[in-house]
Amino acid sequence: MIEAPPWLAPRLAALHQGPHRTGSLIVTLFGDAILPRGGELAVGSLLAIMAALGIGEGVVRTAASRLAAEGWLERRRVGRNAFYRLARAGQSVFAEATRRIYGAPPVDENGRLRLVLLTPEAERERARNALEAAGFAPLAPGLFVAPRGRSVPELPGLLCLEAEPEAGTAPAIARLAWPLDAIAERYRRFLETWRPALGAEGPVAPIVALVARILLIHDYRRVILKDPLLPAALLPPDWPKPEARALCARLWYRFLEPSEAWLDAHAASESGPLPPPGPELRRRFADLARAEPAAATCYDS
Repeated sequence: MIEAPPWLAPRLAALHQGPHRTGSLIVTLFGDAILPRGGELAVGSLLAIMAALGIGEGVVRTAASRLAAEGWLERRRVGRNAFYRLARAGQSVFAEATRRIYGAPPVDENGRLRLVLLTPEAERERARNALEAAGFAPLAPGLFVAPRGRSVPELPGLLCLEAEPEAGTAPAIARLAWPLDAIAERYRRFLETWRPALGAEGPVAPIVALVARILLIHDYRRVILKDPLLPAALLPPDWPKPEARALCARLWYRFLEPSEAWLDAHAASESGPLPPPGPELRRRFADLARAEPAAATCYDS
């Protein structure tokens, strides 16, 4: 495990105070850093990165094998070497997660709501699953709600209508449908965890930057994928997501160059060193991109 600087040490220590969630960390690594570089990583490189997080070889191999069995990764062996890549079956899930994590927030829809009522002709379980996957939440038995811009699944037995809440009532309706208080608390914990990194001075060592980048996106991903991404008119005035997203973007860009330098120097795929990242990498958080001072990118690999 790396010798973590003071701003990272508490988060790294917390990783080992409970279940490692190693499989989730591997998913974060592939989605954030490996997918833009072709999506394939040698097992030896994966073990080295996880070792920097303090996670042992046996735990990593077990977690990676489970991810392969579940269809998230594909494993192949070439001679004495083995490699993992993102499985094709999970690429659509990764694409949606990437959009939610790094993309700009949805355009505000002025608080208008789309309501869906299940009629007796509806297959209720199938309809409920499809509606929740599309971003709808149950407001009452047989009644689902979402911002106006969400698409309604094409299923029999669904009645749709639009509604405009009375002034000042939209956040209360949203709180009935979605666990906004719990989501807000997760964003606040994220801010408490990562604010100390803003005060770090000087360059960040490449392996430290990679560990920090993985944990940063891992923490943010666990919040943002639970967030219904409601327009501002449906949210309380002190909603912490914009501050959390801005902090995440600023730190991610700070860690980007040194962590990519480590991957350049030490990570491999079947064809050798990892290929350079595609242009989509630097389009992440594009609406919030902020360059760090030049000194922050001067480091030894």
